[in-house]
Amino acid sequence: MNGFSGVLPHSFHDVMRRLDAASAAAGRPRPRLVAVSKTQPAARMAEVAALWAERGERAAFGENYVQEALAKQAELTSLNVPAEWHLIGHLQSNKAREAAQRFDWVQTVDRPKLVDALARHRPQTLAPLNVLIQVNVDDEASKHGCRPEEIDALAGAVAAQPRLRLRGLMAIPLPHPEPEARRAAFRRMAGLFERLQCRFDGIDTLSMGMSDDFEIAIEEGATMVRVGSALFGARVRKAG
Repeated sequence: MNGFSGVLPHSFHDVMRRLDAASAAAGRPRPRLVAVSKTQPAARMAEVAALWAERGERAAFGENYVQEALAKQAELTSLNVPAEWHLIGHLQSNKAREAAQRFDWVQTVDRPKLVDALARHRPQTLAPLNVLIQVNVDDEASKHGCRPEEIDALAGAVAAQPRLRLRGLMAIPLPHPEPEARRAAFRRMAGLFERLQCRFDGIDTLSMGMSDDFEIAIEEGATMVRVGSALFGARVRKAG
């Protein structure tokens, strides 16, 4: 049973239908889906990848922790399951080498020291690492991410590194109990994204929106959403 509830194929197709419906209603292209696979076993991720493959698409997984991701990458490789890997959790500088070598995207770049470390460790044999700048859009004291006024300087640092490819912005708005209350933060991010597009080439990704609010994020301009529980189902808590 793997400790999960819900039927995975149904959840996957439901998420895809919701993405298509929200995109059509907003008059926008369907955003890229990143499956948030933190704590999910590799076998379950392989099931999701198979459902993606049925659509002629490659799976994209978002992991919060480098070491957890490396173990899953090894398992999925042994199962011949291709996937794109996104780091969506806070990255400590001492993990930058492994992140630069083993991920396709790092969505949580928020300081110059991290830019330097990722660029230094990205292998020449791989394509440049895709980078998103994480923005602390609600100015939460406990949240990682740069301040909006720091975006340009950080973007310039990323763009100056040939082993990195600046793609855009990422944010995790304040988790208001009512998802609609997050709309203002999504709208602010869209404005920051548009300004970044005016200053730098190749800016095409605005990563925002999760299981309970991605339709709102799409309405406000998200081009990538990160979905976990709506896709995998809620994890069943162990008794006691």
